[in-house]
Amino acid sequence: MTRPSPPSLAAPRVDGAAVDKGLKTGALGLVSSIVLAVSSTAPAYALAATLGFVVIAVGVQAPAIMLLAFVPMWLIAVAYAELNRREPDCGTTFTWAARAFGPRTGWMGGWGIIAADVIVMANLAQIAGSYGYRLVGLDGLAESALWTTVAGVAWIAVMTWVCYRGIEPTARLQRVLLSVEGVVLVAFAVYALVKVYAGTAPAGSLTPSVSWLWPSGIGWPALTEAVLLAIFIYWGWDSAVAVDEETADPTRSPGRAAIVSTVLLVGIYTVVSVATVAFAGVGTEGIGLGNEANAEDVFAALGATVFGDDLLGRVFEALLIVSVLTSAAACTQTTILPTARGTLAMAAYGALPRSFARIHPRHLTPTVSTVWMGVVSIAFYVGLTIVSENVLIDSITATGMLIAFYYGLTGFACAWQFRRAVHGPRDVLMRFLLPLLGGLFMLAVFVLACVEYADPGYGETVVGGVGGVFVVGVGALLLGVLLMVVYSRVAPAFFRGETMLDGAGDLELADGVATVAPADPDDRRRAAARDHP
Repeated sequence: MTRPSPPSLAAPRVDGAAVDKGLKTGALGLVSSIVLAVSSTAPAYALAATLGFVVIAVGVQAPAIMLLAFVPMWLIAVAYAELNRREPDCGTTFTWAARAFGPRTGWMGGWGIIAADVIVMANLAQIAGSYGYRLVGLDGLAESALWTTVAGVAWIAVMTWVCYRGIEPTARLQRVLLSVEGVVLVAFAVYALVKVYAGTAPAGSLTPSVSWLWPSGIGWPALTEAVLLAIFIYWGWDSAVAVDEETADPTRSPGRAAIVSTVLLVGIYTVVSVATVAFAGVGTEGIGLGNEANAEDVFAALGATVFGDDLLGRVFEALLIVSVLTSAAACTQTTILPTARGTLAMAAYGALPRSFARIHPRHLTPTVSTVWMGVVSIAFYVGLTIVSENVLIDSITATGMLIAFYYGLTGFACAWQFRRAVHGPRDVLMRFLLPLLGGLFMLAVFVLACVEYADPGYGETVVGGVGGVFVVGVGALLLGVLLMVVYSRVAPAFFRGETMLDGAGDLELADGVATVAPADPDDRRRAAARDHP
């Protein structure tokens, strides 16, 4: 049945209301939102691929870095929750930054999300493809760039299809994938710690210490590098807010899910990092986490030793491979979701071509946006694989800059939006001070990343005497500026503030496409008077 199309689905916005873009409302509850948020960070994959490098940078104090990186993530999650409470819009940073700072800033916020998600899809696909072969014993194919790419492209295609089919099948699949992942991570930590305290851990193991949880005595360069890595592994929880318009309680559940997920993640990351450091130690030989040969995948290096060779151990070792595979696959899926909804919102407000706002009449999902996300991700992945695997590696590292950019922008947008709407200590803290601190922290991370990544000695590539990671990160943002300038000439209404100004403007759903009509001047004045008394 085709969804009816009322002539106008939006009056000027009020707190807790959002223009309807045709998505399926009430499809998700709080638990499903939390599952999507945690799945989007891919805990097993993130730890496997990052923990070793954090240990190489700071040694036994890797758990302290997990705690330290949690702070800005929680601050930004608070900003997301407060902005979502005011206006649950699937455009998230794009919509909120546009309302706070103007159309061009909002457009760049939306572009930051798109660029980061497209880049990380390449790495997720590569991991999923490689682990898929290892799971069935085809290690030779797992080492082949060609066959790994083929499998990675297949993963992206499958996950794009699942997202196209609807938000509810996506949520159900995520619950299964996250359950496997959670059980295996808990088992890994328990096995490792039991062996450490029983004295059966291999040579080089360490007894956990409270000092591991405090970052004292770490040099500034090492601290900067470790925090940048840890920020990356927390990224993704904002997917829960990107599906706010499809949530049963859109003004509260997505924000709660964002905050709860960051707390769950800090618990997972701290416990697993303590267990891993204690079991393997930080030595530079064998299974030691200081051994650079183990850094790219600590679970592959430690799995057999941690679980042992009995039947249960072999089962858990196989499940460890499955968990990293499902983690990367789940994150692939939950990366497509927010990007498709972000481009849907941008198109609905006239910031992208109108076709990106098309909604499937039965599944009530963004059709063109979802398909384009899959197609562009595949093209980017295949293109960089052909050009150079080193460039692909550096592009993944560069996503840290894009994450800091749009997370920081969201923190500043929250503080600015509510600067004149704080009516008590709670509002001052939650709507202004904490988001502002989160924005400032992310700004500092962005600046430090620029300095660190510009060093030609950092990363795998150098372009014109500058580190390739910096070139990719800044280049992605500059490409966004170029595209914005071009599109502002093609479709200037959004950039003139005619389709989005403090909620004014009517959004209409016709022929399955949501679009916003230019705002009436009287609506602008009323909205401005209401929001800025």
